[in-house]
Amino acid sequence: MSELYGKMSELIILAKIEDLQAIVQQALDDNNSAKDIIDQGLIPGMDVVGERMKSGDMFIPEVLRSAKAMQTAMDVLRPHLSGEESAGVKGYVIGTVEGDQHDIGKNLVALMLEGVGFNVVDLGTGVTPQAFVEAVKEHKPKILGMSALLTTTRLKMEETIIALKEANLRDQVKIMCGGAPVTKKFVEDIGGDGYGANAAAAVDKAKELVS
Repeated sequence: MSELYGKMSELIILAKIEDLQAIVQQALDDNNSAKDIIDQGLIPGMDVVGERMKSGDMFIPEVLRSAKAMQTAMDVLRPHLSGEESAGVKGYVIGTVEGDQHDIGKNLVALMLEGVGFNVVDLGTGVTPQAFVEAVKEHKPKILGMSALLTTTRLKMEETIIALKEANLRDQVKIMCGGAPVTKKFVEDIGGDGYGANAAAAVDKAKELVS
C-alpha cells in the first residue's frame, strides 16, 4: 500500500491530474479511507513541492500545476470524508486587503494551503477590515491570512486586527500577514502571529500555528 501512496505523491509533484484522479479512485475502490489517502499520499507530495519551491528547484507555474492536481484529487475524495473528518480540517480565511487588487501571491498560498489539508475560504481582493471580521464570525477559522502588495495598503492589516479586537474575536484566531512590503517585524509590530517570506514559508508557518 505504501507503494500506491508513494505513486500519488509522485503524480502530484509531476502534476499528472488524470493519472492522479485514477489512482485516488483506485485506492477508494480498494477500501482505503479518504483520510489515509490524504495523509499518506497527497499531503506528502505537496510537502515535497513546498520544499522544492523553497530550494529553487520548482518555480511558481510548476507549483500552481501541482496544487491544481491536489485540488482535483480532493474533489474525488470530499464525498468520502466523514463528517468528523471534515470537521477536523483546519480552517483558513484569506484575502487581499482593502485598496489592493493583487492576488497572485494570495492565490498561490491558498492553493498550497489546500494542498496540505487546510479548508481555505478565499475572500478575494479589496477586502475591508469589517469583511474580514464578518468572515471570522461566520467561518470560525483557525487562521486569518491577509495579503498586501502596496506599502500603503498594508496599513489595513493593522486596522483589521484592531477591528477584530473591538469585536472580541482577536483571541479566537491566529493572524498571518504577507506580501512584498510586509516584513516579520511589521507583523510583530501590528500584533500579528505569523509571517511568510514566500508561499512555501507561509504554509510552514500555518502548520506550525495549528500544531
